[in-house]
Amino acid sequence: MTTNTDVQEAQTEQQLRDALAEKLIEIGAARSPRVVAAFRTVRRHLATPEADMASTYNAEVATITKTDEHGVDISSVSAPRVQAMQMEQGDIAPGMSVLEIGSGGPNAALLAEVVGDNGRVVTVDIDPDVTSRATAFLKETGYRNVTVLTADAENGAPDHAPFDRIIVTVQAADIPPAWIAQLKDGGRLVVPLRMRGLTRTVAFVRDGERLVSDGFELCGFVPMQGVGENRVRLAVLHAEEGAEVGLRVDGHPEPDTAALAKALAMARNEQWSGVTLGGSESNEHLDMWLTTALDNLPLLAAKPGARSRGLVASASPLGIPTLVDGDSFAYRTVRATDQEDRYELGAIGHGPRGQQLAERLVEEIRTWDRDHRGDRAHIEVYPAGTPDDRLPAGGRRIERRHSRVTITWP
Repeated sequence: MTTNTDVQEAQTEQQLRDALAEKLIEIGAARSPRVVAAFRTVRRHLATPEADMASTYNAEVATITKTDEHGVDISSVSAPRVQAMQMEQGDIAPGMSVLEIGSGGPNAALLAEVVGDNGRVVTVDIDPDVTSRATAFLKETGYRNVTVLTADAENGAPDHAPFDRIIVTVQAADIPPAWIAQLKDGGRLVVPLRMRGLTRTVAFVRDGERLVSDGFELCGFVPMQGVGENRVRLAVLHAEEGAEVGLRVDGHPEPDTAALAKALAMARNEQWSGVTLGGSESNEHLDMWLTTALDNLPLLAAKPGARSRGLVASASPLGIPTLVDGDSFAYRTVRATDQEDRYELGAIGHGPRGQQLAERLVEEIRTWDRDHRGDRAHIEVYPAGTPDDRLPAGGRRIERRHSRVTITWP
């Protein structure tokens, strides 16, 4: 028997889904009609009954579903904006076969809505708690064209390959050979790829043995587990609780932590570029240029308390590009200008060579502004062992166990 309360709850739920869809359209995350329709349909809150229902329909909220013994997030339902962004990057169409790496439930349901009854979705996760939750959600919501697998996604899903699309919903530092082998030639792989500390969800197109980028977006994801796990190491420069400062090291030279901690306590040196950004303009392409152009550029991570106490001038959850040389470092920063909602880019240096490093960072900010501000980086992935003469010339090369990643600019 349906009660008035049931009707009201159903109406409220539909209103939340419709409001989410409208928000995703407004911010440009969802553009295609099938993606928009999927968000109007999927009852995502049922995957996380412990969370506030309204928050699960907030475009920017990722719902954490599991943490490790240290309190580090290891599984989540991605924010709707990010899910929509990856679906649009994937250019998914009805009838396609899609592999999702990193389960949760709602994203697989969204993919199932887009591929339709004649398509299929395979979702794989290493954690049985995660796949159990996803299986229960998909059963409750009635999606029969989704197969849930508990396995190490390093190996993909060979029994279900090949795939038209592979959507990865965990941060990956490398591209396992199985992902390329199981993707149809001309198919698309969307993956949050970590490159020298920076993570971007990159849309790749398979071209034989290589992957060629077709755009990327700024993002943040929980790291991959299993055989492919390759986490960033944190070198702590200041350990005061609530005001911690450190460097995220990802294939960079080992920092002299003691010397850099002393440098942090020294007076800062400010250098300003004259280059400005609007308040809504992202640093993401500038930061990609900096990591391409400069050799030793880990990311500065700082708690808000470090900024309020004057230890650092800038703090970002994604980290700030920081040029390091021995006992000195300099990091990117901004300051307000006399123009409303306009900010000047600069650098702050610490240590004996802090001024020189800040000047070097500012020099590259000006180079980006002069030569590449309207450009976007081009990323390609080749199998490990590919000879140098088969790689794009110039730019930055990142060596991983399975692959060689190249970043070049027009």
